[in-house]
Formats: sequence, structure tokens, C-alpha cells
Amino acid sequence: MEKRVSKAVFKAKACELFRHVEMLGETVVVTDRGEPTVEIRPYRSRRKNPLDLLRSSIVHLNLKSGVEPQPQAQQADNG
Repeated sequence: MEKRVSKAVFKAKACELFRHVEMLGETVVVTDRGEPTVEIRPYRSRRKNPLDLLRSSIVHLNLKSGVEPQPQAQQADNG
């Protein structure tokens, strides 16, 4: 949900509106003569945490089974 305010209201209540965005995660659109000009929204990082990718890669690991890893076959170099 977004909240729309005029530039005059934004100027008077900027700190309050910033807290609103931070705490509730809602977007505030600042308008000029009724037309949207600026959007203020919570920051969302584009970078994903690399550990999140790894967390879902191991489904089950049983160290008590005594199974040893098998070496990968060497590929012949055709060159």
C-alpha cells in the first residue's frame, strides 16, 4: 500500500514520513500539483547472500554411514 502526500506536506513532515517508511515498509509518493514526482520506499539490496544459496544445496548428509566419496573420472585431453 502506498501513501500519497503533496510536496508541502512532505516538507513539513519529512522525518515522520521517513519513520513511517522504515517501520511499516510502505511506500510514500510525493506529488507536485497532483502528479507523482518522487517515490520513497524501503531500501532492498540487489545482492543476495551467497550463504542462502548454499543452505539449500545440501539436502541430507549422513556421516555415520561410512561411505567414502568416489573419485571423479579423469577426462582424456583430446588436443
